[in-house]
Amino acid sequence: MQSSYLKLQVNCSLQKPSISHNFDHFKSRLSSAFKQLSLRISVPKTIKNSFVKLLDVFVDQMFEFVDQPLLPSQRNFAPVDALREAVLVTNIDGEIPEDFPEGVYIRNGPNPLFGGLKSTKSMFGSSNHIWVEGEGMLHALYFKKETDGSWNVVYMNRHVESETFKQEKQRNRSSFLPAIEGDSLAILSAYLLNLLRFGKINKYISNTNIFEHAGKFYSVAENHMPQEIDIFTLETLGNWDVNGAWNRPFTSHPKKASGTGELVIMGVDATKPFVEIGVISADGDKLVHKVDLKLSRCSLCHEIGITQRYNVFLDYPLSIDLTRLAFGGPLIKYEHEGYAKIGIMPRYGDADSVKWFDVEPNCTFHIINCFEDGNEV
Repeated sequence: MQSSYLKLQVNCSLQKPSISHNFDHFKSRLSSAFKQLSLRISVPKTIKNSFVKLLDVFVDQMFEFVDQPLLPSQRNFAPVDALREAVLVTNIDGEIPEDFPEGVYIRNGPNPLFGGLKSTKSMFGSSNHIWVEGEGMLHALYFKKETDGSWNVVYMNRHVESETFKQEKQRNRSSFLPAIEGDSLAILSAYLLNLLRFGKINKYISNTNIFEHAGKFYSVAENHMPQEIDIFTLETLGNWDVNGAWNRPFTSHPKKASGTGELVIMGVDATKPFVEIGVISADGDKLVHKVDLKLSRCSLCHEIGITQRYNVFLDYPLSIDLTRLAFGGPLIKYEHEGYAKIGIMPRYGDADSVKWFDVEPNCTFHIINCFEDGNEV
């Protein structure tokens, strides 16, 4: 998981611290059905609450939640308990350098509630989470140098309290059905039941990266928009949708544009538009540019690169296909015979301005750096 070091002066007291043509029509109808289900139906609140309670009873009777076993190599991903308050670090191996800056080191990672990642068993088959899932937890180390030259180091952790975190926490038990891997019918039923009960097909995990923009700090995973956090208290302040302009998934690794200070982002979704690129103003208040790349499939593009004038992204042969839910096979498929491309577009370009370069099929998750050299990127 991505870690970030955020340098700032601490001047306060830390008291708290793709598919055959035969399926095309079905794919379109399935996508349309999901969108229609997501529309809010205006019904009396009491009727809606009663309906949700009936669905909860159905889930409790039909689905058994079981803990997913951890392999020896995965024991480092076991959840830890949230602290009730900040703790002073008194046992440090080695020494903190004299010129080490005061500030905060903060990272996030998956820390599932209720004992760990879950699988479900039911008459529809089984479904399970994958290891990168689990509610996000923030981990922070606060470094403050005292007047006598000694260091005061405080550690604190706290879950990212997203909307879905609060929904599940209120129930005090595992409630969202796993909807990533497993039997097709089980995944489809999980999608539908999660949507009907919670208004979402899966929960927001917010466990992949911490980033800063315009003096504010955000925790993010690309299945949803970021959550703003207070880095001193680790309190979750709410979703960041750029004043309502961005209402779709948000890349875990946005890029700050050199010179302008703008934030370049993208959003990848399982239904059209599959990939959109956005540019957020330097002050974080406006979405100054948004474009649909008009891709014909959903590609699992994890990170975007930028140069002084261009955006760089990859279209991998790793795709998400909703029709597999009904016709069998994995939801996420690596297409060995598929194409892979690198796309380069001007910062404020559109889909027609993208220049595509064919490359050998691969799956590249992270881009370390991009730069311009004359007419080349």
